[in-house]
Amino acid sequence: MTGTESTDLSGAPDPAAGETRPPRRAFGVDVGGSGIKGGVVDLDTGALVGERYKLPTPRPATPAAVAETVAAVVRHFGWTGPLGVTYPGVVVDGVVRTAANVDKSWIGVNAQSAIAAALDGQPVVILNDADAAGLAEERFGAGKDNTGVVVLLTFGTGIGSAVIHNGKLLPNTELGHIDVDGKEAEHRAAASVKERKNWSMKKWSKQVTKVLVAIENALCPDLIIVGGGISRQADEWVPLLGNRTPVVPATLQNTAGIVGAAMASATDVTR
Repeated sequence: MTGTESTDLSGAPDPAAGETRPPRRAFGVDVGGSGIKGGVVDLDTGALVGERYKLPTPRPATPAAVAETVAAVVRHFGWTGPLGVTYPGVVVDGVVRTAANVDKSWIGVNAQSAIAAALDGQPVVILNDADAAGLAEERFGAGKDNTGVVVLLTFGTGIGSAVIHNGKLLPNTELGHIDVDGKEAEHRAAASVKERKNWSMKKWSKQVTKVLVAIENALCPDLIIVGGGISRQADEWVPLLGNRTPVVPATLQNTAGIVGAAMASATDVTR
């Protein structure tokens, strides 16, 4: 598989004109705390083309070690074109600005340049991991066919966020760090807090509700999508929420980051 496929995102061909087009494919890599996974994505459907490939995240997860691991994932597929890569923090013009839950040596590093260098100069787009998941869910997953403001929240060690308006990403939102009744949102309602304090779903959902209401009061979203591993149990806690906005679980799960990164590589949604 090479990177020569069309990455035009203008829409489907016009059947009336007899127009044909090769499959639109792109490549994405999702950098996580335990694994770095990638794959080829069909940009018309959001589906992976073949299986994803995953390698363990190096320890320590320094920029150089992660860049080499990303390169190994890409080379597994023989992909030679542009690619997108997620990072769990704020990235501005390819430069890492925060490292809340990763190695602090990332701060100030031009991740785009570092990963491109490990790939002998292949074009690379870097974006926040929750932003990537949000893009994928809004276009192909739980937010498909919705208009207006869509907010994705990922509940894990912290709370990641993505805000999308009619398909346009507002990059690098950090809603997990907003103050909610005197406490940082992710310190109040991350899935890790529930686990550490051994809370029931009912007790935890009350804290999640407080966070969602604070976000609603600031952004007035039309839809909230909840992701992270705990979203697989959404039927146990989403009905317990007391906020105003409709809340639905993410549907793409482990592929969302890869798909969103691939979308970003095809048209730089981070700018």
